[in-house]
Amino acid sequence: MDTSAKDDTGRPAAYRVLARKYRPRDFSGLIGQEPMVRTLTNAFSTGRIAQAWMLTGVRGVGKTTTARILARALNYKSDTTDQPSVDLAIPGVHCEAIMEGRHVDVIEMDAASHTGIDDIREIIEQVRYAPVSARYKVYIIDEVHMLSNQAFNGLLKTLEEPPPHVKFIFATTEIRKVPITILSRCQRFDLRRIDAALIKQHLAHIGELEGVQAEDDALAMIARTAEGSMRDAQSIFDQAIAHSSGQVTAETVRDMLGLADRARIIDLFAMLMKGDVAAALGEYRAQYDAGADPATVLTELADFNHLVTRMRFVPSAADDPSLSQDERTRGLEFSQTLSVRVLSRTWQMLLKGISETQTANRPINAGEMVLIRLAHAASLPTLDEALKMLDGAPVPTGGGAPRPNGGGPAGPSGGPAASAVGSSYMPSGGGGGQTMRLVASQAAPQFEPAAVMAEPAVPEAEPQPTVSVRTIADIVALADSHRDMAMKVMLKQYVRPVRIEDGKLEVALTSDAPKTLLPELNTRMQTWTGRRWVISVSREEGGSTIAEVEAVKRENAMMDARADPAVAAILARFPGSKIIDIRIPDAVAVEDADELTDMLADPGIGDDDDDI
Repeated sequence: MDTSAKDDTGRPAAYRVLARKYRPRDFSGLIGQEPMVRTLTNAFSTGRIAQAWMLTGVRGVGKTTTARILARALNYKSDTTDQPSVDLAIPGVHCEAIMEGRHVDVIEMDAASHTGIDDIREIIEQVRYAPVSARYKVYIIDEVHMLSNQAFNGLLKTLEEPPPHVKFIFATTEIRKVPITILSRCQRFDLRRIDAALIKQHLAHIGELEGVQAEDDALAMIARTAEGSMRDAQSIFDQAIAHSSGQVTAETVRDMLGLADRARIIDLFAMLMKGDVAAALGEYRAQYDAGADPATVLTELADFNHLVTRMRFVPSAADDPSLSQDERTRGLEFSQTLSVRVLSRTWQMLLKGISETQTANRPINAGEMVLIRLAHAASLPTLDEALKMLDGAPVPTGGGAPRPNGGGPAGPSGGPAASAVGSSYMPSGGGGGQTMRLVASQAAPQFEPAAVMAEPAVPEAEPQPTVSVRTIADIVALADSHRDMAMKVMLKQYVRPVRIEDGKLEVALTSDAPKTLLPELNTRMQTWTGRRWVISVSREEGGSTIAEVEAVKRENAMMDARADPAVAAILARFPGSKIIDIRIPDAVAVEDADELTDMLADPGIGDDDDDI
C-alpha cells in the first residue's frame, strides 16, 4: 500500500478513508444506478430539466453524492461548454468547489439539525437573490423527512413556483414520511441497492489501486454484509485492511465481523438435514467457541436454506460471483436432493428461532433448542402426506439423508405435521430410513410405532354421577358449589331461560352478554354434570334473568317494608333515614312488634343520642 503521499508543503498528506477517497465525481462513476443516469442524460440533452428532485434509497447507495454530481451538472462550465451537461469528464470552473461542498451557490442543509420553520423561512428569503457566480443556486436538503409539518407547509409555494435560477435537490431514506404534497412537486428517483457482485468487483478494483491483496471469499463476505450499501462495503474493507495489515483474508474478515465460517455453516446444515443432533450441537458449540454469535449462526443457516431453495427453481443462481465455491457446488447438491416441503419448513422454523435466540437470556441455549427442533423434524411428513398415508401409501423419508444410529428422535416429535394429526412416531429400523404403520380410529388417525416398550396401564377415571338440571337456578347452584363465581354472576346477569330438556339447553342472552359465555358454559356443564350438553341461542325473547327476578322481589320487599307500621314509625321518628337492606328472620313474635311500636310512640325516644 502506498503511504508516501504528501501535500504541497512536503508533509505526509492526511489519510482519507476509502469511502471519501473513492467517492464518484461524475455520473459514470455511479455504480448500479443506470436507470437514473439514463433519465437525467435524456432530460439534459432535451433541455427538460426539472425544478426539484427527490432522491430516495437505503443508506450508502449514493444519494448525497448524486445530489452533488447533479448540482455540478447544472452549473457545468468549461472552456468549451457553458450549459448544463452530464458529460463531466473535463472538470469545469465550479466542479471542484461543488464536490468538496464549499461552493457559495450550492447550499447543503441537514434537515436532521434544521427541522423548524425558521430554517425554511431563511431559505425562502434567500431564493429571490440571484446566484453569485454559478448558473443556478442549488439547495441540497439531506434527510428531508426530518422537517416538521410547518416547515414542509412553508416550503410548498416556493417549491411549486421557484425562481428560474433556483433548483432543489432532496435526499431521504424514509420516503413514506415525506408529505405527498412535497413529492408531487418533485421528480423522484429511487436509488437501488447495489448488487453484491458489483460491490465485490468494485472492492477488488479499490484493492488493486491501494496495493492490497484480498481473497475472493473475503470480498464476498464484505459485499454480503454491506447489504447493498457501497459506503458500508468500503468502510468494512477499510477496517479489514487495517485489521489484517494489508493482507485481507476470509478468516480475517470473519473474525473481525464475528461471522460464521460459510463452509462450516454448510456442514451444520448437512448435519441438520441428516437428523444428526449430536454432531450438529457439537459443530454449533465449536462455532460459538470460535466467536460466532448464536443468532448469526442461525441467520447464516437461513440464508443458505434460502439459497438452496432458490437454486432448486433457478439453477442459474449458482452463477452469482459473490458466492463461494462451496456454496455453488454443495448448494446445487442440496437443491437436487431436498424437497420443497423440507426447505420451507426449515425456513419457517429458523425465522422463529432467530427471534427467540435474539431475545433469550441465554442465546446459546436457545440456539441449541432451535437446532434440536430442526434435526428432529427433518424427516417428518406434512399434514397432507400424513392424511394420504391413511390409504396405505408409504411414508416419505423427508427428502434428506437417512438419520444415523442414535441421531433420530426417540418419541413424539412435536413437529407441525405430527401435532396436527395427533401422531406419535418412531423409527422402525436402523439408519436406513423409517417406515410407519397406521391405525385408523374413530377419533383421529394415529401412527402406531413399529416397536414400543410395554407401559403400565393407566386406570380409567371413574364416571361422574349425573346431576339433575331443570332450571337456570340449578345451573347457578352448580356454579356456586364449584366456586365458579364468575360464571355464577354471568348466569344470573345475562341468561334468559327458554327451555331446558334432557341434555339440551335453549336460552336467550341480553344485549351486553359476553361472546364467550355460551362456549364457556358448555365446557362447565360437561364438567359439572358428567355428560354432553347441546346449548343454543333461541330467537324467542325468553324469561327474565335471575338478576331481574331478584330485583323485582327486592323492590316488592321494599314496598312491603315501607307499608309496615313499625318501619314507618322508625322512618318518621328519624328524619332522613332510609331502607338500604331487608333481612327477614325465620319468625318474628307479634308481641315484640307491638312492643316496638309502643316504644317508638313514646315522645321521649329520639330526643337524646343515648336513647337511640
